[in-house]
Amino acid sequence: MRNGGVRNGGVRHAMVATVALGSVLATLTTLTACGGAQHGGGEDVGKAARTRPARPATASDPTRIPDLADRWQRRIPANSRQVVAVYGDGKNSPDSTVVLYTKHGSTWDRTRSWPAHNGRKGWTTDHHEGDKRSPVGVFTLSDAGGVLKNPGARLPYTQSAAFAAPRWWSKSYWHDFDYVIAIDYNRVKGTPPNDPTRPEGESKGGGIWLHMDHGSGTSACVSLSGSAMEYLLRTLDPDRHPVVVMGDLADLKSSH
Repeated sequence: MRNGGVRNGGVRHAMVATVALGSVLATLTTLTACGGAQHGGGEDVGKAARTRPARPATASDPTRIPDLADRWQRRIPANSRQVVAVYGDGKNSPDSTVVLYTKHGSTWDRTRSWPAHNGRKGWTTDHHEGDKRSPVGVFTLSDAGGVLKNPGARLPYTQSAAFAAPRWWSKSYWHDFDYVIAIDYNRVKGTPPNDPTRPEGESKGGGIWLHMDHGSGTSACVSLSGSAMEYLLRTLDPDRHPVVVMGDLADLKSSH
């Protein structure tokens, strides 16, 4: 029996092929987003809204980024005039505070700060795929993008529906990638944030971004409010060579 000129058997085959293709596309999206893990289906650690104010950083020397030991301070490029500092609450905590510092002359000025989230299991100095921890370190910020149109970003911006979180993830995660800024960890600079190339290999993870917050820890990314992401996109300037310094506060302050 025919149905609209197509045999039922053909319809069944087409449906199977469509489901299979959808599965492949979902997998590809997952592999290129936030450390490559299915962070939409995990536990919501730190789900409750944080009401405490951003942590005041020690600023005894205005020529330095506060609360950074020399070993991290030295890794900030000499030509960098914008630093996004991510101060994690603790080694195993998903909560953090993001502070934007801008350099004027030889002085670093605290520009803005926001509550944020990092990897749901905290931080690590040896990040690997799927460990649910954010990598500690200093990384450049060179590319941005997202599902939504460019809000006025200074960094190169790629708008694409390919950034969208799969709809089989929890609904609270659907807008995570409306705006993203690539953290240059195990990626090729000058490419869209969702480029899957991993120069150090897949086991080292990748696809680690600043992105929209869903109210809890991430797979490895750092997440902020929509207004914070818009501000950073409009403010981070490639001519000022922005970098992110990120880690749990104890590690960032430690000299070892």
